[in-house]
Amino acid sequence: MAAARADTLQSVELADGVEIQLRVAGVAVRSMAYLIDLLIRIAIYIGASILMFWLLADVLGPQVTLGLFLLFIFFMEWFYNVIFEAGAKGATPGQRVFKLRVMSMTGGPVTLAQAVMRNFLRVVDFMPFFYLTGIVCMLFTRRFQRLGDLVANTVVTYVELPHTVVAQVPIQAERLAPSQVLTREEQAALLQFIERAPLWADERRLELASLAQPLTKAPGPEGLRRLCGMALWLQEPEEKRATPPPLKGAAYSRS
Repeated sequence: MAAARADTLQSVELADGVEIQLRVAGVAVRSMAYLIDLLIRIAIYIGASILMFWLLADVLGPQVTLGLFLLFIFFMEWFYNVIFEAGAKGATPGQRVFKLRVMSMTGGPVTLAQAVMRNFLRVVDFMPFFYLTGIVCMLFTRRFQRLGDLVANTVVTYVELPHTVVAQVPIQAERLAPSQVLTREEQAALLQFIERAPLWADERRLELASLAQPLTKAPGPEGLRRLCGMALWLQEPEEKRATPPPLKGAAYSRS
């Protein structure tokens, strides 16, 4: 059985009412990207130290050369991410390896001010050690945002939406009137479920359907079938045609 996938597809409503979807990156992939960037910086430091002490030590003296080298490290630690994230790609080399980029919550590229803000707050996210504050913050936010992201209003996303394998397991669903009156929010949630269900693995569909078990009165596949039926009923409550609409992206067969 395929492993269940975490649903990191997030909808963001813009100021003009347009809704966009972002596939946000989680803690693990961002940690690996950070590790690659750290190794790159270490390699740069080693190369710069050899070059500077070889070329400048005899001219400027070892103390001045050491001071320049420490100044170079200071600049790199504070502005390495800023330069790359505020650039056209919106990503550091480590982030590019995993096809990530930093975006504004409006769906556009980050500004220089946002890049500076989110990276200068790395000091806070790092405390008390090994980015513990930032990791805890990411785990408790829906879009995996660390403190710097929250303040700068940014999010780390995948450059492209990953290819989605649509489940081929038939879902037998007929329009089914809900057994109780649903609030407007509950109706909206059901309609979003039927729209996004083709993007999820079977395990994720069943997981979400289990949350609605008090409504469907059935666990597992039967609960999923009833939930899809209720969503179809909401899409077209009146009997306007002989056959119910199929679930988009999945093979449909009527029970």
